[in-house]
Amino acid sequence: MPAQPVNPPISKNSLGFTTRAVHEGRGFAGTTGAVMPPVFLTSTFQSGNPDGFDYTRSGNPNFRLLEQSAAALEGARFATCFASGVSAITAVVSSLHSGDLVLAEENLYGCTYRLFERVFAKFGLQVRYLDLSRTEHWEEIRRCRPALVWLESPTNPLLKILDIAGLCRLAAEVGAPVLVDNTFASPYLQRPLELGATLSLSSTTKYINGHSDCLGGLVATNDPAWHDRLVFAQKALGLQPSPFDAWLTTRGQRTLALRMERHCANALTLAQWLEQRKGVRHVRYPFLPSHPQYELARRQMKAGSGIVVAELDGSAETALEFCRRLRLFTLAESLGGVESLVCHPATMTHASVPREVRLKVGLSDGLVRFSVGIEDVEDLIADVDQALGKVLR
Repeated sequence: MPAQPVNPPISKNSLGFTTRAVHEGRGFAGTTGAVMPPVFLTSTFQSGNPDGFDYTRSGNPNFRLLEQSAAALEGARFATCFASGVSAITAVVSSLHSGDLVLAEENLYGCTYRLFERVFAKFGLQVRYLDLSRTEHWEEIRRCRPALVWLESPTNPLLKILDIAGLCRLAAEVGAPVLVDNTFASPYLQRPLELGATLSLSSTTKYINGHSDCLGGLVATNDPAWHDRLVFAQKALGLQPSPFDAWLTTRGQRTLALRMERHCANALTLAQWLEQRKGVRHVRYPFLPSHPQYELARRQMKAGSGIVVAELDGSAETALEFCRRLRLFTLAESLGGVESLVCHPATMTHASVPREVRLKVGLSDGLVRFSVGIEDVEDLIADVDQALGKVLR
């Protein structure tokens, strides 16, 4: 029998995003030819195996497959997976030194703020917060020469858009690495490393996995030194995910593009409707012309993502009552799943942030955050309309 022809390998750089999402992260088929890799539910491996595994805290085939596929989507040389988004944050910050200064965007995820102020401050880490959507504050990067610049874009929950490329250019002048928390955008809409960032961090619990069934975090980079630090933190601090969660995330990532397209379309339609609804003080969505950084968002992102923020004409009690009246939006902390969720940041995701700090950055008691799912958008609008009608009569 003649030998089967061997097809030459395809250059990854020539493949589109969705093709990479489907075809990366497949391997370890062994003699079975399994199209989907199995879950390697083992804590330990026989010493001297050809793939170099020894103990799951320091590596597992499911971790490797997730990291390979994530790096391909981020446009990165390296990616490191973690047990949660907070674990990913911990890995990065633990790589700094006592006395180091982090210059951070003032509107941060509440758990990031809590880690900075209540955990790492005890070990001498200094953090300074600025409104980095205002270019007049950028000079502080040159003046302070921070050990790390910490960005979110879009920010949580106010959806501010930061000029990642501009901030990275300035940080590079003083040798300051830049981290971008890319959770709200996902690599389908925005790739921070291509804009000059050193580190791209995501809570894979959200859009990358997309099904609200596992926790995970990820940091991608092109810098070998940072990669080594992150791998060390994963092992030394025990920040690794479970093999099953890594498997779920790899599977979820395959449909990221399709899901994000529907999330974005639904969110834009809901945001446009909310802008016309009485009883809503203002609406924030990156691809609405009313957004303060609308033009930047259009340049920097492929679409506006699936998060919509609205301030209701009422108190915190009014906002919470509205959330409880919804039928298709579940009142819950998270975001990014196929199902729609609603959150009251002042009492949920940002409850750990002091009220005076929340109000200073614009996070009011009447603010609600919608994570718009992939349902029929007409049904979602009708649900929001009936709930508003009951609490704003």
